Amino acid sequence: MSKRAREALAGVPLFASLPARHLRRVADLCEEQRFMAGATIVRAGDIGDTFYVILEGEAKVVGPSGRVLNRLYPGDFFGEISLLDGGPRTASVIAETPMLMLALPRRAFRSLLESEPVVAGRVLKHVAGLLRRTERALTA
Repeated sequence: MSKRAREALAGVPLFASLPARHLRRVADLCEEQRFMAGATIVRAGDIGDTFYVILEGEAKVVGPSGRVLNRLYPGDFFGEISLLDGGPRTASVIAETPMLMLALPRRAFRSLLESEPVVAGRVLKHVAGLLRRTERALTA
């Protein structure tokens, strides 16, 4: 995969602490996907099986109620929860412009976690940090 893909993945907190060779392995699992303006990339409630990083374009995040929750730009990412647990999407993401994305399938990522303990350990450490910050915010 390209240097651009590795740089984009290095900006994702889930992967930021990975050594360069492991980051290359993650990048090699990704494929570039294009979406036209107006395309629904993921739909709230659907089972998630892919993580995305935006390389080009803009999208909106829409909650189940139809309200716009956020806007996404190059360097932003979504689908990390589904990447880890394969559960339903918590929101829809709709392309507002033509988009170029990196897509990381869950099946390939799970195989990497099973074969590379370093990657699995770093991912678990990142998730534990998220849980700690959430717990602190809830108890503050």
